[in-house]
Order: sequence, then structure tokens, then C-alpha cells
Amino acid sequence: MKIFNLSIFKLTFCLIIGIIIGYVLDVTVLPSVSLTITFFTLLTLSFIMARNQFIKTLWFGLFAFLTMMSLGILTTSIHDQKHFSKHYTHQVLNAEDSINTISFRIREVLKSGNYYDKYVIDLLKVNDEDVNGKILLNVEKDSLKPALNVDDIRITRTVFKNLIPPLNPNQFDYKSYLRKQYIYHQLFVKNQSLLNVSSETHTIFGLADNIRSFINSKLKSYNFKPDELAIINALFLGQRQDLSKEIYASYTNAGAIHILAVSGLHVGIILIILNFMLKPFERLKKGLFIKTVVLLILLWSFAIIAGLSASVTRAVTMFSIVAIAMNLKRPTNIYNTLVISMFFILLCRPLFIFDVGFQLSYLAVFSIVAIDPLLYKLWQPKNWILDTYWHTLTVTISAQFGIIPISLYYFHQFPSLFFVSNLVIIPLLGLILGLGIVVILSASIDLLPQFIADAFSAIIRLMNWFVNWIAKHEAFLFKDISFSLLYVVASYIFIISIFRLLLKRHYSTLKFLLISVLILQVALLYTNYNTPENQFIIFHKSRNSLIGNVTKNKIVIAHDMDSITFLKNKIIKDYSVGNHIHTIENASLKNLYILNTKVLLVVDNLGVYNIKSTKPDYVYLRQSPKINLNRLIDSISPKQIIADGSNYKSYLKHWELICKKRKLPFHHTSKKGAFIIRY
Repeated sequence: MKIFNLSIFKLTFCLIIGIIIGYVLDVTVLPSVSLTITFFTLLTLSFIMARNQFIKTLWFGLFAFLTMMSLGILTTSIHDQKHFSKHYTHQVLNAEDSINTISFRIREVLKSGNYYDKYVIDLLKVNDEDVNGKILLNVEKDSLKPALNVDDIRITRTVFKNLIPPLNPNQFDYKSYLRKQYIYHQLFVKNQSLLNVSSETHTIFGLADNIRSFINSKLKSYNFKPDELAIINALFLGQRQDLSKEIYASYTNAGAIHILAVSGLHVGIILIILNFMLKPFERLKKGLFIKTVVLLILLWSFAIIAGLSASVTRAVTMFSIVAIAMNLKRPTNIYNTLVISMFFILLCRPLFIFDVGFQLSYLAVFSIVAIDPLLYKLWQPKNWILDTYWHTLTVTISAQFGIIPISLYYFHQFPSLFFVSNLVIIPLLGLILGLGIVVILSASIDLLPQFIADAFSAIIRLMNWFVNWIAKHEAFLFKDISFSLLYVVASYIFIISIFRLLLKRHYSTLKFLLISVLILQVALLYTNYNTPENQFIIFHKSRNSLIGNVTKNKIVIAHDMDSITFLKNKIIKDYSVGNHIHTIENASLKNLYILNTKVLLVVDNLGVYNIKSTKPDYVYLRQSPKINLNRLIDSISPKQIIADGSNYKSYLKHWELICKKRKLPFHHTSKKGAFIIRY
């Protein structure tokens, strides 16, 4: 495990710690600059003292790490435009509901929702003030209006809306996800309210989008089906917006979703192809240098066209270092290459550290490099075909060791047939990428023979069929696996300890393995001990009521939904998986709940609340009861009023106003999220 002794690894680790601190504490630019200058000065002084005394000092190492941490804080703060005066949040938003005149440029086209087309936009002006900053744009779908394109400039008048946090426990936090992309607000507009502004200015994102649009327009003339075009866009152009839900689900359930994300596997194959194609340059004077420059230009052009996602940027950065070393005849250490690429990426895009794709890609590559040689040595068949498939299997299993814990944490499922799909697809991927490059280049200049297009289409169709066939074996797909962050840490310690023991059978490595087993047991005991119990939850569900009563690792559900609607909603599944609850029971809704010493009165659309035997602490209003809330408050004097998403908005506004006047707490789940009573 020499990797842990590398200075670059330690410095990169400190940089990551600094990025996390800078993000969590939201450190502004001036303090982070002051901190970095202070530690850099101390580092310089400690270096001068150590050099003059010809001895190594503890202070030099300490200040080096602190300087790197402060650099992580600094790079996080300076990449966030919110910390500068030109950001729109400093110029506008004096009133939450004020209408603003907004000029913006389309930066990125996102996957459409059911009712809105979604875009990331760069703000240009707000109320004649020059501003900057990114924001989410939601344009109401209109079949008569064309979709917006990257670099289009529009003007509209609308209200800045806050991003909505998750309204139920353990739901995906889309607000936090957008914050990691420096997006803090959103706009909702109709297409006809957008005024077109002509502009000759083009950004690099617009140029990349134009290239992708040109390629797609050429490919469509060769009768590729929508699903096949979507796969081509994902494999070669890094765009997955057009993938259907069925295709995406099939690749996910088959454990082959990484095939559709442009990553190290794709870029490595492309580098091999380009390196072969550019061989003639080596005959020229300074040919290796020219070849390296051309390789780097082509690799980064591909990265830009593919959208500069975390996985693409990571792969191209890493293989750029490999290309430089390979063509300048310099030996490379793969660990150094990986860590150096991570270091420079995080300096340029610090919040990539929170990107799931970035985490998965680096963990997979580290695992392959560290574990694959051990597995491959177990058997080395002489037959070339057997050797190829055996090595593919060992690489696949090695990658899984690296990503299983974090995949379970994020996705809560494990496709046990991943090795079957990878054994077929990965050997085929080289052919697909090689032929795909020929298809795209030939189609772009209108020289693609139809039979080659048909053959390529058939290969993609065959791959989709095979993945779908694997995904249909649901008995081998383990879903809804509860896996906490504590489990992730304990699992990685356990995996590292196993392979340390295999690499070096020694008393110390055996001791480390036994300690890791103990850590796993502690994690299991801690999780079981901290499973929530004695909680009554009023979830937020639009147009319906949904409550859960948690006792002793069991949740009892009551709702007023039809069976189809209830099966489709993920609220209970997300809560159960997130809180390690394995027993779910159903019950009917009651009018009164006695929760130890606390009492909850439920008032439904019948409006009946004649309570004489007990005095409720909470009143829960559901399905828009026609009641006089003032009279209810006077008669039973509750401590708090709760209303869920099943009530009319007009009723909610009226009730909220009454409670505000009477200084009585009012909890509306569509604003404040689920209401939890602990008893």
C-alpha cells in the first residue's frame, strides 16, 4: 500500500479536507485569502529554517498540510460567484415576490420533466443591472414552440423562486444537489413570455452544442431509431438527456450504467485509436512533441463536446498525463497519475468532490489498479480468448470492490449479474467505439455507406436487447438495501484490510483485519441502536394524506390513496430504507391518536371534532374540512395546528392567517415538510 506514503496523496487529501470545510462553512473570499497567505508565509519560514539547519522539522510538514487545506478553502470560495459583488443575489431579490426584468443566456439543456423543459442559464442583467450567476430555468412545455438552444439569449419578466428542499425524510435533496453547482434559485416562465434577443456571441458550450446538433442531424438521415441515437449520444457525446426511462432502468438494473457515462474506459480506447492514427507524426522533426500536442487538443476537444462532466474531465485529465508520459518516453506510476489528475481537477472544479460520478470513477480505477493484479494472478490461461474474458472478469470484480459500498449508499441496490453484462459488453465496447468514430466522421461528411450504418445500428440494438434481458432477471437484483455512511466507512476499512492481508501475510495485517471486523460489528450495533422508534410522522403528499407510526423498528402506514397511487409513491420506501426499517404494516386512518402522553386529533372533510374525554395537543387538518378554525381553537385549545398536502390552497392561506393572528404555531407540510412527533 505504497500509495498512502506518497506526498502528493497526502497533499491532495488535505486539499479535499479544505474543500469540504470551505463548502460546509461557506467561507468567503477575504478570510480564505488571508488564511492561505498566513499559512504560506509560515510554510516559507519553516522551510528556510529547516534548510539552514540541515534537519527535517515537524513544522514544515504541518504548515504544508495546513497550507494545502487553506488552498482548498480558497479555491472553493473563489469558484462561487455568490462571494463577489456582481452576483445577482447582491443586486436584486430585495423582495421575495417582486417581479424582475431578467436577461439571460442558455448554458445547458437538462432532461425535461413532465410539465417543464429545464435549462441551466447564465444571468446577464436584472432590472438593467449587469450581473452574473447561474440559475435553473423551467419553461412550461408548449408543442407549438421550439425548445431553446445553448447560447440563446432571452429576456423575461418573472419572480425569483427559492429552490424547494426535500419535504419528506430521506428524499433526494435536489436543492443541495443544485447548490453544489452554484445554483441557488429558479425561474418558472411560459414560452410565450420569453423575448428573443439576437446575438453573435458564442461560448464554448454553444460551440459544443452546435457540433452535437450537427452530428445528430447527420445521423438522423441514416434511419437510426430514437433509442439507438440516445445510446450514441451517451457513448460518444456525453449527453444522456434523451435516454428513455426504460433504457436507463435496464442499464442500471443490469449493472452496466457505467457504459453510458463517458469515462476512463471510453477515453482510454479513444486514446489508443488516436495514438495509432497519429503515428505518422513521429517521422517528423520534433514529431513526438507535435503528436502529443495534437493528442491533447483532440482529447480536450472531445471532453468539451461531451459536456465536461465530472467523469469526462477526470478521464481526459488522467489520460492527458498518460499521453504526455507515453509520447515523451517517461515512466509513469499509475497511482501518481490518478492522484495528480484528481489534484488539478479539484483545483479547477472543487465541488466535483461531491459528484457521485467523480467518486465512483476514481474509486473504480483505484480498485482496478490495486486489486486486479492480485485476482489476475490466480489463473492465467494460455488461450487468448479465455485470457481476455478472465481478465475482463477480474477487472470487473476489482472495480466492484471499489464501488459497492458507495453505490449501496447512494442507490440502495446491487445488481448481482453485473459480471455477466460486463463480460459481454466490455469486450464489445472497443468495437462499438472504434466503429462509432468511423460512423460519426463518415456521416458528418455524407460518406457513410448505409450498410455500415445498419450494421452499427444492429450492434447497438443487440446490446440494448442483451442488457434488457439481464435486467429482467429481477430475482438477481437486490433492491432497497439500507446502507448508511457509517457502513460505507466500515466497509472500505474491511475491504482494504482483506487485500492488505492477501498482499502481505503478516501479524500486523491480520491484526488490522480483525480490527476492521470489530469496526463493522460496532457499525451494525450502533445503527440498530439508533433506529428511530416512537415517532409519528405526517408526510407531505400532494392531494392525499399519508401518515406513519414508527415503533420498535416497524412502521405502520395509514393513507387515503388508491392502491396504484400508493404503489407508485416512494415516500415510505425512502424513509424505510434510510432508517433501516424492515417491517411495514398498513392500517386505516383514525380520528384520534394517543401517542404516550401526547394526543393528536384528526379533522377530515366531515369536519367532526366533538372531543370531551381528552384534550388534544395537536390538531391535524386533512382533505379540506369546512370548519370554523377560530371556534375549534377556542373549544379545545390545541398547542399546534398541522395541515397536509390534501387541503385546498385557499383553505391553507386562511388557516395560516388565523393562526398567525392568534400566535398559534401552524405547520403546513408543503412549506415546512413532514411533521414529526416524537413520543
